[in-house]
Amino acid sequence: MSSDRVPVELSKGVNGLDKIILRETRGSSAEVYLYGGHVTSWKNEHGEELLFVSSKALFKPPKAIRGGIPICFPQFSNHGPLEQHGFARNRFWSIDSDPPAFPTNSSSKAHIDLILRPSEEDMKIWPHSYEFRLRVALGPGGDLMLTSCIRNMNTDGKPFTFTFAYHSYFSVSDISEVRVEGLETLDYLDNLQNKERFTEQGDAITFETEVDKIYLSTPTKIAILDHEKKRTFVVRKDGLPDAVVWNPWDKKAKAMADFGDDEYKHMLCVEAAAIEKPITLKPGEEWRGRQELSAVPSSYCSGQLDPRRVLQGS
Repeated sequence: MSSDRVPVELSKGVNGLDKIILRETRGSSAEVYLYGGHVTSWKNEHGEELLFVSSKALFKPPKAIRGGIPICFPQFSNHGPLEQHGFARNRFWSIDSDPPAFPTNSSSKAHIDLILRPSEEDMKIWPHSYEFRLRVALGPGGDLMLTSCIRNMNTDGKPFTFTFAYHSYFSVSDISEVRVEGLETLDYLDNLQNKERFTEQGDAITFETEVDKIYLSTPTKIAILDHEKKRTFVVRKDGLPDAVVWNPWDKKAKAMADFGDDEYKHMLCVEAAAIEKPITLKPGEEWRGRQELSAVPSSYCSGQLDPRRVLQGS
């Protein structure tokens, strides 16, 4: 079997950091760095990259990798006392040699199980014992599935509370040609207006300025339509009621050292999350949160992208 088709391969990535390459028989692939348990690449069977990673991303711990799918745990953004987005995205994870029996939708051999446990330093800033298990899997059709299982391992009887997000960066042709379907008429918290609560209008979401919103009580399926590429991303999620939509636009892009000045035009974050109602686990309890990403050709209806088939289909 050529290395091109080995379903799971341990390799060296940027700056010698360990990464795992997943390959599906039909040609799709994904890459996961042990640093951050961080998915940095997801390609379709034609070898097209579907995730955005900044050309200026620093693969240098302790800095988080800019792009791909960072994991925000145990805190989303600044919603709490910890560093921005918590610490899971800038810790070294291990390969889990004894993974739980994750229910999978496929018989794919292209998957890897990772685990994160707290270090003594972590216990000083967040004094809780936990096991965070993550499975990253490629389905036969090239879908990318991330399943997180977080268990409270405290022996002192104390519960803990956390917020969470898969901070997915999607690669798009031109942000002005993109719309997001499935979040119409929902309430959201606007991070640009002090987390004030508003209600989204009835139309699909389009982009002409900076956006940083947390949509609440969202459906299990959200579609991102890229008009120019004639491609639709579908985000399916379970256990993650919220959805963050973020694009930094030009001023914020210029202010970020690890982000190209014009790269905001070619990315959009749509993040499956649990933020508004933090999750509390008693000792021995576990929580699971799952997202499945797929990329499908957009269907057309009188010259317009027709997301209804995507949102109402399976």
